[in-house]
Amino acid sequence: MNKGGAVAVIGAGLMGHGLALVHAIGGYTVKMQDISKEQLRSGMDLIENALDTLVAAGVLEEGSSSEVLGRVEPVERLVDAVTNSKLVVEAVLETEDVKRTVYEEIDDSAPLDAVIASNTSGLNIFPLVPSRRLKTTIIAHWYTPPYIIDLVDLAAGPETDPEVLARMEKFYLGMKKKPVVFEKFISGYVANRLQAAMGLEMMKLLDEGWATARAIDDSIKYGLAHRMALQGALMKADFAGLKLWQQGRKNQTYQPPVQTGGSPTVDRLVEEGRYGVMSGAGFFDYGGKTPAQIFRNRDMGLLRLKAQAAEIEEEYPLGS
Repeated sequence: MNKGGAVAVIGAGLMGHGLALVHAIGGYTVKMQDISKEQLRSGMDLIENALDTLVAAGVLEEGSSSEVLGRVEPVERLVDAVTNSKLVVEAVLETEDVKRTVYEEIDDSAPLDAVIASNTSGLNIFPLVPSRRLKTTIIAHWYTPPYIIDLVDLAAGPETDPEVLARMEKFYLGMKKKPVVFEKFISGYVANRLQAAMGLEMMKLLDEGWATARAIDDSIKYGLAHRMALQGALMKADFAGLKLWQQGRKNQTYQPPVQTGGSPTVDRLVEEGRYGVMSGAGFFDYGGKTPAQIFRNRDMGLLRLKAQAAEIEEEYPLGS
């Protein structure tokens, strides 16, 4: 797709606004659609805040934020977003009924050759898509915040044209992203499957009283994350030695938790109104800061880590 081409982003929530920003930074005009006026206003505010952070961190040039912001147009009607768009990014609720309805509306109004890219975290969306759109439908799953985290999972459906998948890989490589390509759909891809397994273990430790939220996060931040940021997981195993890994598998001292479909700890927090950053508290308290302040602090930290990791990888190369 040529620079300046039209991209539609359906949904203006925490992922939708970030995806609108990603494509606008990439040089494309974006129509960000949501049925909620309030959500559209919030999405545009979050985009402005993120742009200020990117400029402050030196990622974008001073004065460029107004140009990028000018490429994003909030619209309420889906038809107005998709009519002339060659790429339609779907970032709506993770429910089949909502997605099916959205795909039907896209089918009614988008150009027949438009690529539909779903940001689903794990749903098999292909049975929900009108049959004439299946050849040009893929999954393009991002990680928050997508204007900082470069990983994007690209997955094909059973009828996706391989050329479309290859074209989208080239498209995002051109935007300096890190696409991981799956020729067929697997729920959760790689990163989300690993996060899901970790989530089960974290909930077991919390629910059974083995560890606090702080102990769990400290173990990740100061134990796993430092090494994995440099090595990844399997290279870390190479450093430990595969014979040790082999023996660990044979010992079978670890048994993964059983999926129960819930967590008493999470249920209690939700019942108390502790929904996370947007409500001011979740597993942790956020000191009365506004969500905009918290997101800015997170983004500045991630940007600094990202820059340092890139420098370290170049200066101290490991394996290939």
